[in-house]
Amino acid sequence: MTSAFDPTDFPEPTLVPVNGVELEVFEAGRHNAGRPVVLCHGWPEHAFSWRYQVPALVAAGYHVIVPNQRGYGGSARPAEVTAYDLEHLSGDLVALLDHYGYENATFVGHDWGAIVVWGLTLLHPDRVSRLVNLSVPYQERGEKPWVEFIEDALGSDFYYVHFNRHPGVADAVFEKNTFRFLRNMYRKNEPPRAPQPGMALIDLAGAEVPLGEPLMSDDELAVFVTAFESAGFTGGINWYRNSDRNWHRLADVDPIIRQPALMIYGDRDVVPRSENLTHFVPNVEVVTLDCGHWIQQEKPEETNRAILKWLESQDSATQTR
Repeated sequence: MTSAFDPTDFPEPTLVPVNGVELEVFEAGRHNAGRPVVLCHGWPEHAFSWRYQVPALVAAGYHVIVPNQRGYGGSARPAEVTAYDLEHLSGDLVALLDHYGYENATFVGHDWGAIVVWGLTLLHPDRVSRLVNLSVPYQERGEKPWVEFIEDALGSDFYYVHFNRHPGVADAVFEKNTFRFLRNMYRKNEPPRAPQPGMALIDLAGAEVPLGEPLMSDDELAVFVTAFESAGFTGGINWYRNSDRNWHRLADVDPIIRQPALMIYGDRDVVPRSENLTHFVPNVEVVTLDCGHWIQQEKPEETNRAILKWLESQDSATQTR
């Protein structure tokens, strides 16, 4: 069993100017310059979500760059909703590569971070050498904008739709109940339960008794709670509010991702798998771990093994070409 991580072992952040904003960036393994890996968190997360991957990647010879993306932690939180679209989020990562002097890098994303990494690869394919995504597979751009598509499939109370149709409502509830919401969110081995009416995440923020087991120690959870008490939730939720804008932005983009890719699923994750992943990502390998949604935090050693084994196989293939 993996022991709890001491938050004081995480790298100290620096503020890096990128794309008209500043990002709070945690960096390790600079002595491995030339082998960059950029780790991209999801929602409601933080760079600290990658605490177990950073030392493993550094030990394997990588220069590890972990930003709090815009809207999170100590990074910039622009007021305009449109400042959080895929154009801006991917532009931040491109500018981060420029800051460190890299033409391209390996990108690793979880949850919304995975969506950004998929989008970055579509919009700036020359800046991504290979990619690893956890939980959220490639999202096919169908005929309907994504929010409408999700509303038709899952209803107007589904959080993704609610964030768009009722801006500010969930943000306020989460900010009023930050500790309880994050404590209740970050769980593992939760018992299955029947769907309930209403907006599930608002209900979760008010639930007095969490289900399942805690995902992390109190000290680890405190890092997330402190960050969101300071930054609030609106910046991160604004990523959702650009879903349809992103759908329009990708209309004329080649939808095929040609870089080598690794997709890691949790077999108890509520996020559905892609049924046609290889159609859009032909050079993908798939790994499934016995866990829920918070893959790299729930199964850190297995996640590290899967990523490092795949990166090593890619390096070997490159050397033999």
